[in-house]
Amino acid sequence: MDAPHIPDLIALAIPVFALTVVAEALWVKKQRDEGSPMVGHTLKDTAASLSMGLGNVAINVLWKGVAFAGYLALYHLTPLRMGTGVLAWVLLFLADDLCYYAFHRVHHESRFFWASHVVHHSSQHYNLSTALRQTWTPPTSFVFWAPLALLGFHPVLIVAQQSISLLYQYWIHTEAIGRLPRPLEWVLNTPSHHRVHHASNPRYLDKNYAGILIVWDRLFGTFEPEGEKPVYGLTKNLTTFNPVRIAFHEFAAIARDASKPGPLKQRLSYVFRNPAWKPEAPLTPAAQPPPPASPAPEAARPSV
Repeated sequence: MDAPHIPDLIALAIPVFALTVVAEALWVKKQRDEGSPMVGHTLKDTAASLSMGLGNVAINVLWKGVAFAGYLALYHLTPLRMGTGVLAWVLLFLADDLCYYAFHRVHHESRFFWASHVVHHSSQHYNLSTALRQTWTPPTSFVFWAPLALLGFHPVLIVAQQSISLLYQYWIHTEAIGRLPRPLEWVLNTPSHHRVHHASNPRYLDKNYAGILIVWDRLFGTFEPEGEKPVYGLTKNLTTFNPVRIAFHEFAAIARDASKPGPLKQRLSYVFRNPAWKPEAPLTPAAQPPPPASPAPEAARPSV
C-alpha cells in the first residue's frame, strides 16, 4: 500500500514559530518589568538561536532527502509491511518516541554524538527561540530511526512522525507555563520536565530525555522532577554568539583532545566516551604509595 504524501510540517510551521517567539518575548519582558525572576530573552542570544534554526532548515533541505533515501532502501530490504492505517500510526508513534529517547540519551552520553547535540543546550536562556537552536550536523540521527524502516514502517510516515515529535517539543521550551495537571505531568513531556533537561544543576544533569512521552524516563531511571530553580546552559558555558563556533566548537575540542600524545585507547575514549571523561592522571613521585614494609626479622633464639 502506498503511503500518502505528507508536506514538510516544520517548514509550514515557521510563521507560527516567528509569531510565538515574538509574543513570548513581549510577555516575558512584561513579567520581568513586574519583578519576575524569569531568564527570558536577550537580543544576541535569541538571534544566535534563530540563526542556528535557519541553518538547520537549510542543511535539512539536503539531508532529509539523503535520510529518506536511506530509509527507503532499508524499507525495500525487509518483507515486513506495517501499512498506513490507524494501528500503524499508533505503533509508529510509540516506536518513534522510543527511538527519540535512545537517540537523545546516546547524544548526551557519548561525546561524538554530544558534539552535534550540544548546540541545543548552549544557551543560558530558556525560551521558545531555544527550541529552534538546532544542530548543523544532523547525520548523527539516522541510525536511531533506521530500525523503523526495517520493521516495515513506510519512510514517509517515519519522516512525518519525526516532524510531529519536533513540533510537539517546540512549546515545552518556555518558562511561561508552570506545571500541568498531575496526570499529564505523569505521562507527557512538559515544560516543567524539559526545564530540568536544559539545566546545568548537578541533580538535573542527563535527566528527562523524553520526546513526547515522559514514561520512558520513568521506566529507564532517568526521570527527575523540577525542584530547585534550573540554571540553564552548560557546565562550562560558551562566551560567543557566533553561529559557526556554536555549531562546531565541540568537534574542534574533540579534535584537540584526540590529537594529544597517548595510546589509541585514550584517543578513542576522548571521541566516544562520556563527554565528562578524562584520563586518569598518573601519580606523581610525591603521591606514589609507600612501598610495603619488610617483615620484621624474627628475634634470634638464645643459645643453649
